[in-house]
Amino acid sequence: MKEMSANTMLDSQCQQKHYGITSPISLACPKEIDHIYTQKLIDAMKPFGVFEDEEELNHRLVVLGKLNNLVKEWISDVSESKNLPPSVVATVGGKIFTFGSYRLGVHTKGADIDALCVAPRHVERSDFFQSFFEKLKHQDGIRNLRAVEDAFVPVIKFEFDGIEIDLVFARLAIQTISDNLDLRDDSRLRSLDIRCIRSLNGCRVTDEILHLVPNKETFRLTLRAVKLWAKRRGIYSNMLGFLGGVSWAMLVARTCQLYPNAAASTLVHKFFLVFSKWEWPNPVLLKQPEESNLNLPVWDPRVNPSDRYHLMPIITPAYPQQNSTYNVSTSTRTVMVEEFKQGLAVTDEILQGKSDWSKLLEPPNFFQKYRHYIVLTASASTEENHLEWVGLVESKIRVLVGNLERNEFITLAHVNPQSFPGNKEHHKDNNYVSMWFLGIIFRRVENAESVNIDLTYDIQSFTDTVYRQANNINMLKEGMKIEATHVKKKQLHHYLPAEILQKKKKQSLSDVSRSSSGLQSKRSSLDSSCLDSSRDTDNGTPFNSPASKSDSPSVGETERNSAEPAAVIVEKPLSVPPAQGLSIPVIGAKVDSTVKAVSPPAVCTIPTVVGRNVIPRITTPHNPAQGQPHLNGMSNITKTVTPKRAHSPSIDGTPKRLKDIEKFIRLESTFKDPRAAEERKRKSVDAIGGESMPIPTIDTSRKKKQLDAQHINFLPSTWRDYPVKNYQIHHLQFQQITSVSSKIPFD
Repeated sequence: MKEMSANTMLDSQCQQKHYGITSPISLACPKEIDHIYTQKLIDAMKPFGVFEDEEELNHRLVVLGKLNNLVKEWISDVSESKNLPPSVVATVGGKIFTFGSYRLGVHTKGADIDALCVAPRHVERSDFFQSFFEKLKHQDGIRNLRAVEDAFVPVIKFEFDGIEIDLVFARLAIQTISDNLDLRDDSRLRSLDIRCIRSLNGCRVTDEILHLVPNKETFRLTLRAVKLWAKRRGIYSNMLGFLGGVSWAMLVARTCQLYPNAAASTLVHKFFLVFSKWEWPNPVLLKQPEESNLNLPVWDPRVNPSDRYHLMPIITPAYPQQNSTYNVSTSTRTVMVEEFKQGLAVTDEILQGKSDWSKLLEPPNFFQKYRHYIVLTASASTEENHLEWVGLVESKIRVLVGNLERNEFITLAHVNPQSFPGNKEHHKDNNYVSMWFLGIIFRRVENAESVNIDLTYDIQSFTDTVYRQANNINMLKEGMKIEATHVKKKQLHHYLPAEILQKKKKQSLSDVSRSSSGLQSKRSSLDSSCLDSSRDTDNGTPFNSPASKSDSPSVGETERNSAEPAAVIVEKPLSVPPAQGLSIPVIGAKVDSTVKAVSPPAVCTIPTVVGRNVIPRITTPHNPAQGQPHLNGMSNITKTVTPKRAHSPSIDGTPKRLKDIEKFIRLESTFKDPRAAEERKRKSVDAIGGESMPIPTIDTSRKKKQLDAQHINFLPSTWRDYPVKNYQIHHLQFQQITSVSSKIPFD
């Protein structure tokens, strides 16, 4: 195996060179036992299809060669059509560059290829999306050709001889494109428009990462393991607020810099060690940011106030430096740090010989984790419309997560990246349905037997955002709907088969963590950033759940239909007026969207309101001394809670702070080899045992400016919710609220 031989060769020539912004934690060379554990790691990953054989690798090279020739032919044709001299036409050149997981060398079987078409200055972007698109259309072996010009990074997507390719475009301010062109040169960015800079950024970041790691083969094997672990644990999705491919690559690269001579098995353990103790929001940097006279916007919290609110910054090493994790929220960061801690505990056991690598790759059961869920459903009348609609809805789910996090009664909103096909019996008009599930933790309210939790505004704001964007890009079509339903864990069988709900139910508490990641369908995110060059599109690992037409319901599904929880269905009319902001459902106000309430059976909950009272969002200030206004004679809640505020970390002394962190890490006794400290009593992962604790509100008024990882209360693996004796269910229907009460044991 290449990885094993590469590590063995390094035994006799361990590197002393320093990489990164600090000195390494350890320069120790791997021992024989480290190579044994590395081989076991490779064996554990093989069943998941993470390694391609030589035939598949060669096929990719052939396809890329054909594509490169097509690009050169096309650029030559464009040059002739623009009346360039024959001598110039003969030398204009043109080239295809790869980036993302393929360029890093960590792509999986069947994964797509991210590629960049680089053209000289006289070739316009319009030429790329017109004449080159037409050339591809008439090329043998090209299938599923489509252009997405309005994406954050405009792209042409197609399948070439069985290989999916995402091709972006950039033209440089030079007359010819040579075969030995180096895109790492910052001067190549001069005089380029922002779309070309974004397109180039994927290649520049990928190449810079490879340039900044001590050993490329060890880095690749470690990254394969970490990416597989992240997908299996349900935390691989830049779009949904977790981390995508380039972010995981940078975290692994930083680990390699701190342990430049370590074997892959050791690096996987050190990865969990470093980032379970990392003091977010201190940024992860692979090198000191470089100045440039190009004056492009870069990530700098000293200059950009918005950068101060990033919760988990991981900064790309190529100019212009950007934060690849700007989508991370309080909830997703909490989930990921908990997973880092869990991974550390498991790898400790593995390196002590108490467990094996398969335990690290075990998928948890998201559906045994929480007591409350929100089921988000997107449906459409045709398969083509459904694919478009699901892509848009999925790209906006993090808006819903953010809305829920800002609700003063919610401490955590955890979205499962895996989507599931819905039951068409529940959607008479639409046969194409997809579902996502969000686990919810409600905040404990002291001295309150029950509490109203109004989710109407949070959900309405989300649906307005989706419909507004769909209307703006002319995507909205008849039959496109969104539904949001609040359900308890015991009601999930109405939506999912028993084999999914009961999977791993009997495993130990330490193993019950986040949901296995369903790999995302190949969709174009309409607002995703090119910083995550992989765009979450690696496939080839289990739990793929593409959006598909629902089959006829099984016997179990038919039984589940009889007690289906009521859903709030928000269906937008096709003629959507220009949005003036997020709509707030208030009694007596005129609401654009029609909210249809389905009468629920007595044992069911309603998606938008949980509690005794319905309290609409107040649009005008009122005197706090007067308390909440009464609505239709209903009693008010006397307990008020301070709204959450955004976190604005201080950036004073950032370089020194980073060095202090890594100095602390080097001195930490737990960084010692776990095999040599087996008798040492380790602290168990916070997710095991104990009473549940709310996630603390991050308050900018606190004297302590930096948020330490130790100050985050990581929630137990068995979520215990708060004592609410009964629910009273309310429906928001048109402009009035009708009350339907139903007592439900909280258990």
